[in-house]
Amino acid sequence: MYKLDIIFENEYFIALNKPSGQLSIPDRKQSEPSLKDILINKFGNIFTVHRLDKDTSGIIIFAKDATTHKQLSQIFESRDIEKFYVGLVHGKLMNNTGSIDAPIMMHPADNGTMIIHQKGKPSLTDYTLLEQFKFYSWVQFQIHTGRTHQIRVHSQYIGNSIVCDSLYSDGKPILLSALKRNFKLSKSLDEEKPLFNRLALHSYKLNFSFLNENFALEAPLPKDLKALLQQLRKVNK
Repeated sequence: MYKLDIIFENEYFIALNKPSGQLSIPDRKQSEPSLKDILINKFGNIFTVHRLDKDTSGIIIFAKDATTHKQLSQIFESRDIEKFYVGLVHGKLMNNTGSIDAPIMMHPADNGTMIIHQKGKPSLTDYTLLEQFKFYSWVQFQIHTGRTHQIRVHSQYIGNSIVCDSLYSDGKPILLSALKRNFKLSKSLDEEKPLFNRLALHSYKLNFSFLNENFALEAPLPKDLKALLQQLRKVNK
């Protein structure tokens, strides 16, 4: 059984560090157990406050009762919350800090993707460069709206799509051979194993006030993202 990575828990809600590849809530096909299913098994009743894409890792909150669910949902919808993500994007940013204010709507073909369109819902993302690498930029995002795939769509829009994003970029994995000039494949291997092969996006911080208490919750970076950054820093030297 999957072990829950609990960041914070009280009688009202639970905050977890979701692994990449895990569904937040059940999909239409009920194809695999979601985080919500696992929590229902543990607590009986559980309520969805917000969600993360399957391939995004990081902090996610579920309410334990209907009243809390209503209150937390209002906090998330009213922008009375600070939501921070970190991600690795392709290339160099034109500006080290900036805001992307571009409306987002569902693709008319209903193929599971979103597009920038004037008829879309207002969507605002702030970004700050944290670290520059040769081919990539490590960026902090703060989203002020909660549109589906918001950071992924906005990143693509400014020409710096999220690494390993198969919907809004080429989805290609990062290979060490592409980073290192004198890379040699180990004789024991037939082919190179990817250094990183999933969406490089992590929900890492939520700041909000609930029942007159201030919460600043953080989800540590997963091992694979940490290892990738270490490798990029090595190559950068």
